[in-house]
Amino acid sequence: MTAGSSSAGGTGRPDPEGGKPMFTHPLDERAQLRPLESWQAPEFLAHIDRARPLVDPWIPWASLTTDLASARSTLQRYSDLSSSDSGRIYGIWLDGVLVGGVMFTRFDASSGVCEIGCWLEEAGQGRGLVTCACRALIDWAFTERGMSRVEWWVASGNTRSIASARRLGMTRDGVLRQRYPYRGVRHDSEVWSVLAQEWAPAEVRSTREHEPEAEAASVSVSGDQADIDRLMGLFMDSFTNTGGRHPDLDIIRELFVPEGRIISNIGNDPVIMDVDAFIEPRRKILTDGTLTEFSEWEVSQRTEIFGSVAHRFSEYRKSGVRDGAPIDGHGHKTTQFLRTRDGWRMSSMAWDDEPARRPE
Repeated sequence: MTAGSSSAGGTGRPDPEGGKPMFTHPLDERAQLRPLESWQAPEFLAHIDRARPLVDPWIPWASLTTDLASARSTLQRYSDLSSSDSGRIYGIWLDGVLVGGVMFTRFDASSGVCEIGCWLEEAGQGRGLVTCACRALIDWAFTERGMSRVEWWVASGNTRSIASARRLGMTRDGVLRQRYPYRGVRHDSEVWSVLAQEWAPAEVRSTREHEPEAEAASVSVSGDQADIDRLMGLFMDSFTNTGGRHPDLDIIRELFVPEGRIISNIGNDPVIMDVDAFIEPRRKILTDGTLTEFSEWEVSQRTEIFGSVAHRFSEYRKSGVRDGAPIDGHGHKTTQFLRTRDGWRMSSMAWDDEPARRPE
């Protein structure tokens, strides 16, 4: 989890000579993960003031951290949780500036269940920092502490956080309707999770990332990689209609070149569609009540970029309720991308998957 420490529970006390944390965990060549403690309250408050428009609706303590005393109180609360082995908080620094963080909001070693969360200001977006930081926490929870389950609780309207859960390979367990009030409105909560047996340890992921066919890809998230990640994330998210959300299939037209093709290769006869032919039947079942509480997300991917062309091979999962019965399924997609004057665009996609399964 950390350089110079075998656990995420290290104290991270300031160096008496320099006032810096005693250890860091590098996220890429410019970013680091470090413990957050009460002595860092001024820096934390300045960061929250910048991040407030993005995080205030979703992070409970954001609306309460408004001055130096409340910032110190927020950090002290997590310091107390760390002392009792029931929670922890870490900051993400980019070029020496605090831009976000991750946390164990709950940590119960006796039950083997913990919950993680994250936040990020705009300056830290687009580099995969939250994903890398959360992976570090999950690695530690499973490998060092022997936890069985890591949970991710998120408001149904927090699409960025839901996308992070998907990128981490989590499964959506369900929706708790109108679970909590926020400024006079009750909000749904989604519960996502990953189990120890489903998680690939860091050394396994590192081996995969350095296979010969992937050697040209940078370990850090390049600009091209980030753009392709964003396109795929928008595509997968366009079908989501959980928590009463309206699916946004029209965005698919912006993701593809005008001549793009989407191919269903389920069974013996491929179905080749242009973008409009793909969108319309899916719009119907996602809005007429046939398919509700639906979402799909990537659980793993490999992207290869060469000049102005790119290819992505993805494994994905999906869940929802069709005609009143729960369904879940998984499959694989292969997607081609072209660099155009307007940036990266999808040119074709083909998929094969197992039929959606209904519980016996």
